[in-house]
Amino acid sequence: MTQARLIRRVRFRASHHYARREWSEEKNREVFGDQMDPHEHDWTVEVQVAGPVDPESGFVVDLGAVDGAMAAVMAQWDGGDLNALIPEVTAGTMQPSTESLARWLHRQLEGRVPAPARLTRVTVWESPDLGARFPA
Repeated sequence: MTQARLIRRVRFRASHHYARREWSEEKNREVFGDQMDPHEHDWTVEVQVAGPVDPESGFVVDLGAVDGAMAAVMAQWDGGDLNALIPEVTAGTMQPSTESLARWLHRQLEGRVPAPARLTRVTVWESPDLGARFPA
């Protein structure tokens, strides 16, 4: 069967900031600088799904299912604060870095893509010039 890759991008504006709870204000400022202060980005998330092309529909996967999976994970992100919306960030076990967000989103979406399609990659862009991909 012919394999293909579907690529879906979504855009949103959200804030985040960096800090470690166990560090002093001075240590956080030394390591993270101005990034310690809440700041916004125009984010882009790209999800790639691969699988066989269904000979009847011509699709790799139902796009609505992919959109639904992304919405279930990212529903409140537009206009939100990622530090408050992602439980691991709120708990202090994850920094909301572009790299960590790509890995976190991949883990959240992995089981939500209907078979036989499979999630192959998540890329997160915090600006046109800075992004991260998981897996690398």
